[in-house]
Amino acid sequence: MEKVGEKLRDILFFETYFEDFFVQQKPKVREKIIWTLELLQELPVIPAQYLKHIHGTDGLYEIRIQNGSDIFRIFCFFDEGKLVVLINAFQKKTQKLPRKEVKRAIQLKKDYENNK
Repeated sequence: MEKVGEKLRDILFFETYFEDFFVQQKPKVREKIIWTLELLQELPVIPAQYLKHIHGTDGLYEIRIQNGSDIFRIFCFFDEGKLVVLINAFQKKTQKLPRKEVKRAIQLKKDYENNK
């Protein structure tokens, strides 16, 4: 997969939810997260392997990261098309997306929109 090298999207962290998660991860996981976020910024079309809309939500997406057998999800949404807002993140331990995490992400998205 070839990257274009220039940023097509900006990334914003809403409050400290993502950062709190990020600093707790092992260095290899942090490297993989950074690599994936760079894809998000640079690729015109992001493969579903890395970014997927969460069915039944209004514009909520999950950034999908895998490092070995560990799977991580970062919830995000787009604001004004070119701004990606990162909210909460977690390590995925089951096949299904945990409802509690999805509900939390939906609430954080509302909080962001109400405080813009």
